[in-house]
Parts: sequence; C-alpha cells; structure tokens
Amino acid sequence: MINLLSPKYKMEIRQEENRKLVLILSFLFLIFLIALFLILFSVKIYIQGQLESLKVLVKLEEKTLQIPETQELKGKISISNQNISKLNSFYQTRPCLIELFEKIYQTLPSRVYLTVFSWQKGTSQIGLSGFVPTREILFEFKKNLEKQEEFSEINFPPQNWIEPTNINFTVTFQLKPLK
Repeated sequence: MINLLSPKYKMEIRQEENRKLVLILSFLFLIFLIALFLILFSVKIYIQGQLESLKVLVKLEEKTLQIPETQELKGKISISNQNISKLNSFYQTRPCLIELFEKIYQTLPSRVYLTVFSWQKGTSQIGLSGFVPTREILFEFKKNLEKQEEFSEINFPPQNWIEPTNINFTVTFQLKPLK
C-alpha cells in the first residue's frame, strides 16, 4: 500500500499517536498509584486494628496481674525462691559425709575399731570413740589425723594414754570449712 499523505500530515498523525500513547501510559500510571495507595492504606488500617487489639489484651493482662490472688501467688513464689536459695547455700556449705568417712577411714591404722561417731553441725566438731589394742597404734592414729589438712584442733584426752594396752579412746577435732 502506498501512502499518499503529505509529510506534514504524516507528522501530525505520528504526534497525535504519541500523545495518545503518553495519555494512555500516564492514565495507567495514575491507576497504579491509586491502587498502591489503597493497598498501603488498607495495610495501615489492618496494622492499627491489630495494635488496638493487642493494647486491649495488654490492659486485660495487667488487670489480671493486679488481682489479689495473683499478688498472693507472687508472694508465695518469692518465699519459695528464698527457701530454695537457703537450701542451696546450706548444701554448698555442708561437708560431704561420705568424703568425711573416707578421710577418717584412711587415717585408721589396722586393728583400730570405732564405736561412736558424733558430729556437731553448728561447730563442725567431730567426736570419735573406739578401741585400740596398744598405745603405739593410738599414737599412729593421732599422727595420721594430724596429717590430714581437713582436720584441725585434734584433741586426745589424757586418760587415753594411761593404759598401755586394750585402750578405749576418745578423740575430738574440728572440720575445717570448705573452700
């Protein structure tokens, strides 16, 4: 097909087509902006609704925390925590009796028999009574006790040393505090 239009008229048609294209594109861009604005606006309204509902839930939760039963429960929990803390400190400072028995057993020479074990918790004083066949074995037991770092203030009463054989002895000593 042959185009018999003048160049001026062709130019005007082309410019008219370009204007229509720009007008259509700008109209589509405007529609896009309006849609984006509406989407963002609806998101904002949704978030504000969620925020308001959370504020209501927080207020309700605060009210339930102020109920006397809740306050009483908090008091009981606080007292329980204090008791647990006291128990924990007690168990950390008390000596392990099994280890104490092992240390005492290690100090006993052969043919020494213990009959009484006493422990005063407040002062950590240990008392032992028993039987030993000779004074030399009792002296060896005394040296073994003195070698132990955990024991201090070892006291053998003078009546332990009177008899040369078949001695019923008593001894007291302090248990050093745990580090």
